[in-house]
Amino acid sequence: MKDKRVLIISSEVVPYLPQTGQAINSFQIPKAINEHGGQTRIFIPRYGLINERRHQLHEVIRLSGMNLVINDMDMPLIIKVASIPKERMQVYFIDNEEYFKRRAILHDTDGSVFKDNDERMIFFTKGVIETVKKLNWSPDVIHLHGWFTSLFPLYLKSYYADEPLFTNSKIISSIYEPDFEGILSDGIYEKVAFDKVADEQLTNLKKATFEALTKLTIEHSDGLILASDKLPKSVVEQVKQSKKPHLNFSQSQDKEVYIDFYNDKS
Repeated sequence: MKDKRVLIISSEVVPYLPQTGQAINSFQIPKAINEHGGQTRIFIPRYGLINERRHQLHEVIRLSGMNLVINDMDMPLIIKVASIPKERMQVYFIDNEEYFKRRAILHDTDGSVFKDNDERMIFFTKGVIETVKKLNWSPDVIHLHGWFTSLFPLYLKSYYADEPLFTNSKIISSIYEPDFEGILSDGIYEKVAFDKVADEQLTNLKKATFEALTKLTIEHSDGLILASDKLPKSVVEQVKQSKKPHLNFSQSQDKEVYIDFYNDKS
């Protein structure tokens, strides 16, 4: 694991957000990597409920300033950074006033997913990749956490297919229990298609349920992790039928197992 570079991308990470299973894993896994001599970079959205003063976030001017095109709209990208106390772990925050200023994560006060989560996903996806390009930091492994990151494998293997920085990167995706029902967005198919992604790669976005987003992730990932014991049976079956290397839920509880899994994938 020594000097292996692992890019952690998640919609939740402690200590910045409440202690869900995903947020805890998104902290503990890179911590284990660092302890084994690996290098990590962690990326999450900069939600409005994250206390910038308490966590000592500061804007990185040299990384900020570009505009990302989302569904034919120019949206400014702001990059902030912080270090997790007592850990050699740097966290990058993808920020935009329109998408992430609100004091919530992915759901409103009624528990419904935000209507613009599709655009937020695209912005977060492009924002992370463009920032990593500016850092000129080529990851050996890209570890994705949660359905909010489900567009990353698709974009890396289509929109960014010619980007040499990611040519040898292996994608591992951790799948967590669903936290929404029905269709995430009626417009996500058209908004991703705007980026000239081939129609045959977008089938799963025509009816963007949790299962469809997960299927999209599975198709474009190199390794998979069942990170919850409350996954729909259909999702567990999709993982098995993919015949791709994977860890089941009980295996995923041992963070040491990830080190071997990374080494096998890269």
